[in-house]
Amino acid sequence: MDSDVAELYGVETKEINQAVKNNPEKFPEGYIFQIDNKEFNNLRSKILTTNLAKTRTLPKAFTEKGLYMLATILKSPRATQTTIAIVEAFTKIRELSRVVSQLSETKDEPTQKSLMQKGGEIIADFLGNELEVTDTETTLEINLALMKFKHTVRQKKK
Repeated sequence: MDSDVAELYGVETKEINQAVKNNPEKFPEGYIFQIDNKEFNNLRSKILTTNLAKTRTLPKAFTEKGLYMLATILKSPRATQTTIAIVEAFTKIRELSRVVSQLSETKDEPTQKSLMQKGGEIIADFLGNELEVTDTETTLEINLALMKFKHTVRQKKK
């Protein structure tokens, strides 16, 4: 969403929308989607902690390509770091998608175990060390259609 992208880049939403408006050639069809009223109301009802109640115009949603193009416009050091992080995140998501696809195609148990391990490593890398640890252990489970990844972070004893 344009407001989320603005927060990531450390600018106001109007700056993101102005960049899009001033550079229409960089955002062909399929790079940005305008959310309609029905989608916006559905989004408001599902996400209670958002600032969507303050929004006067319908937000835009950026695709991966749209985010890349936005990166060619915004030039601050924070924008550069944010763009690098976004590129890395999409790369990890594609790699995880390949692992899940391979996992669904193989019946070999050792290969499945290896792919599960690789998937878990990708998720752990994606989450980084930002996962908040409570007590002695925090577990994050991600359920995909074909499988469930479980990542556990344990607190080291001092």
